[in-house]
Amino acid sequence: MVPHYNFADLFELAVDKVPGRTAVVDVRRRITYGELEQRTNRLAHAFAGAGIGPGDHVGIYATNCIEWIEAMFALYKLRAVPVNVNFRYVEDELRYLFDNADLVALVYQREYGPLIAKARDAQPKLQHFFRIEWDGSDADDSALAPIEFEAAIASGSPERDFGERSDDDIYLLYTGGTTGMPKGVMWRQEDVYYALGGGIDTFTGERVTSPLFASDKINADAPGMVMMPVPPLMHGAGQFGTFRSLFEGNTAVIVDKFDAENVWRLVARERINVLSVTGDAMARPLADTLERLGDELDVSSVLSFGSTAAIFSQTVKEQLQRLLPDHVVMTDAIGSTESGMNGIRMVQKGDAPKEGITTVLASADTVVLDDDLELLAPGTGKVGRLARGGNIPIGYYNDPEKTAATFLIDKQGRRWSIPGDYAMLEADGRITLLGRGSQSINSGGEKIYPEEVEGALKSHPEVFDVLVVGLPDERWGESVAALLQPRPGCTPTLDDLQQHARAQIAGYKVPRQLLLVAEVPRLPNGKPDYRTAKATAREMAGFTDLPT
Repeated sequence: MVPHYNFADLFELAVDKVPGRTAVVDVRRRITYGELEQRTNRLAHAFAGAGIGPGDHVGIYATNCIEWIEAMFALYKLRAVPVNVNFRYVEDELRYLFDNADLVALVYQREYGPLIAKARDAQPKLQHFFRIEWDGSDADDSALAPIEFEAAIASGSPERDFGERSDDDIYLLYTGGTTGMPKGVMWRQEDVYYALGGGIDTFTGERVTSPLFASDKINADAPGMVMMPVPPLMHGAGQFGTFRSLFEGNTAVIVDKFDAENVWRLVARERINVLSVTGDAMARPLADTLERLGDELDVSSVLSFGSTAAIFSQTVKEQLQRLLPDHVVMTDAIGSTESGMNGIRMVQKGDAPKEGITTVLASADTVVLDDDLELLAPGTGKVGRLARGGNIPIGYYNDPEKTAATFLIDKQGRRWSIPGDYAMLEADGRITLLGRGSQSINSGGEKIYPEEVEGALKSHPEVFDVLVVGLPDERWGESVAALLQPRPGCTPTLDDLQQHARAQIAGYKVPRQLLLVAEVPRLPNGKPDYRTAKATAREMAGFTDLPT
């Protein structure tokens, strides 16, 4: 059969090149490409025996482990659709997801069994439960009548005897964003391969012309790269870091839950070459921990350190550049679940933009549009909406209203993905990202993007983390408030922070209120939890009696 730009096909092409090479390492074990292939084949046959087939949606609800990857590829082999489940969801969020995603089965880690039992009735089609048991939990999940994961694998055939797959097979990723209930972004697998999986060269824009491209680069006679995608597999960055590693015949080292010291010890032990994170939520504790560990660990194997999908502050970049070997290449990429890669920059010391969050080389098909969906000309200084054309999602699953609001067609009939980020097109064609419009603060008619203010505040030496929200203001409508987590032993003052910020951003953008907290609320993927942050700030500032 002719291979397609299909995740199962791309994985199998790599298996056939390097069956004996280590594919994945987790906290408990290592597995070769050949072993991973055999186990995913067995699991796929077990799924099929339970009646799971093409197009069926199956949730995966676990922290990072090899079983997560086995479940994904077993489903892709069947042309079924894995659905990521956030392991921090509470019952209401689970109920919403089970129902919205039309789940028919769930692969889950035992500790989550009792919560699943409470929420399962939200989706009558959810009838099959496969239990991963590796964390020592004794949670009572008997109400689910689960099938043991290992028993399912043992019951299935190891043969690769599946039918032909398609470029049109669906990749579905649920994203919580920063507010509201999760949304399921639907992609054709070919489109998301080009947008996020390596199908378009990041710097040249050159497109892959054959599904054999990644596997043809594999040298079976030389060791592959060792890659560590640090984000959780329930997040797109974690999934695509792992996909890229496996499609290219490399070794992926995954961590069950983020712990900065554990990451660096794994870097030293496994001789990691490529380390990828999601912004400051991971990069800052990694930098501080590496500073503390000093020369205790050998991190000379690291060749690349990259961040994507969240703010990566210049001060943290420079701290890491000082601590890591000089040969390390550092990158800062922007993008979203709805658009894929939008742009990337090679990090240099002292190169923070004068305004905005970061300035990047635009990726293929990424533009800035005005309100009429017309292309903005370079260097005008006008603010527009970041958009991507070409290989973009089909839409949101089970949500035509949000699909219509995000995926728009211009007067020429071209379809764009416009998730809501605002940006400027620089004179040299690069793009300066300003922030998500839905979180912008309107103060006296001026639009303020929280992420830009956060970037300025994070460069203060006493700030560990911060989120910026708008609070009611009688004169200005809204004023800027900083929900701030200081570094241990520090108590920054509002006056100090305002003076510091004014050197980097306009005066009307600096915070007017400072609210100190023990920990800034963030989602498990490192993205800001603005909904919780705003509720916390309103309560601390005494606005609980006003509508949000």
